[in-house]
Amino acid sequence: MTAETTEQHSGLGLGDESSIWFNLSPLLKDPENPMRLLMQMAERYGPVIPVNMANQRVVLVTDPEYFKHVLVTKVDNYTKYFDGLKPIFGKSMITHDGALWQKIRMPQQPAFHPDAFADYIPYFIEAIKTKMANWGELAKTGETFEMVEQTWTLAADMICKALFDREMPFNPHFVFKCVKTYTDVSNHKDIRLKRQADALFEVGEEDTAKAVEAWWSVPPAVFAADPREQREKTLLKMIEAAVADPNMPEFDQQQAIDEIKQYLWAGTETTALTLAWAMYLTATHPEAAERVRREGEAVCGDREPTAADYSALQYTRSVIQETMRLYPPVWSLIRVAQEPDVIAGKEIKPGDRIVLFGYGAHHNPKFWKDPEAFVPERWMDKTQKQVKYSYIPFGAGKRSCIGGAMSQVENTLALSILLRRFRPEYVGLEPPGINATVTLTPRGGLLFRVRELS
Repeated sequence: MTAETTEQHSGLGLGDESSIWFNLSPLLKDPENPMRLLMQMAERYGPVIPVNMANQRVVLVTDPEYFKHVLVTKVDNYTKYFDGLKPIFGKSMITHDGALWQKIRMPQQPAFHPDAFADYIPYFIEAIKTKMANWGELAKTGETFEMVEQTWTLAADMICKALFDREMPFNPHFVFKCVKTYTDVSNHKDIRLKRQADALFEVGEEDTAKAVEAWWSVPPAVFAADPREQREKTLLKMIEAAVADPNMPEFDQQQAIDEIKQYLWAGTETTALTLAWAMYLTATHPEAAERVRREGEAVCGDREPTAADYSALQYTRSVIQETMRLYPPVWSLIRVAQEPDVIAGKEIKPGDRIVLFGYGAHHNPKFWKDPEAFVPERWMDKTQKQVKYSYIPFGAGKRSCIGGAMSQVENTLALSILLRRFRPEYVGLEPPGINATVTLTPRGGLLFRVRELS
């Protein structure tokens, strides 16, 4: 990292006492389910709970009606909170709001239109086949592996091939572990420890600086890599065209680099976590895994899936949706109030951090029958009317995740194809613990073995 970039991104960082994540960490210490205390607070004190935490006023919101108020009705009054993540995402559109955000997003939007997905599917499948070859070797050895590492490699490979027309020019295990060091370890003082040779060491500023430096080396590597097929309609081409457009002076080369960061991190972590949790849920519910297999065989037979097959993989898609209900990768959405407001009779002040507790709504029996149960069929039951905004894994309104729909396609295809050839066996702790930092991750990972189906 250059002195210039270090200075550019030396402002508010994760772990600073003004960080929302730092202030929330005392409420997230339950080793089994850090969401438990927040859910108990919502049950006891109602859907909107102002809390003074250190030097900050935090407002916990748990009801879909008020999700709509913040995300849709008064969206311009509630800006996204990503101050602590700017060293990771830079000045990408994920850290902007208003007119500038719209201008930056516009040239990239066509890459995420559903009409484009048909072009991406062959590249998704190519990346999945690479993972299948890897799992074939793991099946032979019986080796135990961590599932999130496996799915993260797959997600990064799919993004690079489909959106960038590149082979993955970096080691995702190394790079993503570096970034996790920054986002998770630096974010919470109570987990700022790493274990080496059975001894505990403090993770300091030097560690996080090295982590960010490693991460900043990735986008230039993507740009420098040789195109695979010289495709014209790729996200990378759209970004390059925006840089060259004299009518978009805001979209310079640094902007391009930061956009690549956004997709390689936010666009892979959420996909990887969802697929890893889906593997866990289907492994522990073998009837669901078998139904996914049978559906894939009925729809595709011996051939590879096409874009037309995606809509027919209804049960598999429901498994992915149910996974994101139980384990939403982004367990809360943070917004910052710009002007005074009132929500459910509670005064909202400028500067208040509004925590939209999506996990709480996803697990609330007011909105879901048997909310703690894994029931993919609930997504196929047209007689059950879903409460609007009670399910927000990708947010809602105009600031909803640009790649949410594509992520569902990736995961549906991956789950269908992988389970048709392999039987993943979960061999970790039951139930697995959860870490709630910026994202919802399995505590200690998800340990698996795979067996090849005959």
